[in-house]
Amino acid sequence: MTEVGVGPHPQPWPDDPRLDPVLLAEGDRRNVVDAYRYWSHEAIVADLARRRRPFHVAIENWQHDFNIGTVVRNANAFMAAAVHIVGKRQWNRRGAMVTDKYVDVRHHASVDELAGWAAGESIPLVGIDLLPGSSSIVAAELPARCVLLFGQEGPGLSDAARQAVSAVLHIPQAGSTRSINAGVASGIAMYEWVRRHAAGG
Repeated sequence: MTEVGVGPHPQPWPDDPRLDPVLLAEGDRRNVVDAYRYWSHEAIVADLARRRRPFHVAIENWQHDFNIGTVVRNANAFMAAAVHIVGKRQWNRRGAMVTDKYVDVRHHASVDELAGWAAGESIPLVGIDLLPGSSSIVAAELPARCVLLFGQEGPGLSDAARQAVSAVLHIPQAGSTRSINAGVASGIAMYEWVRRHAAGG
C-alpha cells in the first residue's frame, strides 16, 4: 500500500518557524497540500485564516444529518470563512476527513440565534433549497458577504429558516428526482460563489 505524504526531511532543515520539528524528523503523513508539508497545525490554521473568503456556510442539524461532514470538507476546499451548525451540537465528523481541524466550526442552538449573529455582522442569510418561488442560483444575485444556509437531508430548510433568509436559491436540475444530496448541493453552491467572486479560484 502506498504511503500518504512524505518521509523525514533531509538535513539540514530549513530555517522556517512555521515548520514542525517532529514532522521534519518523522515525516508528514497528513492529508494536506504539498505547500503545507511539514508545517505545524497552528501555522496552517493561521495561514488559512489569513486567506479566508467572506462567505459563510450554515446547515441545520435537527436529526444528526450525515451530510455535515461533507459540508465542512467542502467549506475547507472553497475557503469559507466559517461553518455554522444549527441545532444539535453533535455531528458525524467522519465525512469531514479531519478538515474540521482547519475550519472555524461554530454552533447555534436555533435558527433565530444564527439570524441574530448574522444581523449583528450585517451578513444576509441566503437559503439554498428547491422551493416554490425560489430563484436559480445561476441567475440570481449572490452577495459576496453572505451565509449560505442549507436544510437537513429530506425536509430541507425548516419553517424557521425559510422565515429568516432574505432569499431562497435553488440549483437547476434536469433529472427525475426532486432534489440532490445536501452535501453535494453545498459544494455546487460554494463553487458558484467562487466562480463569481474569486476569479482565478
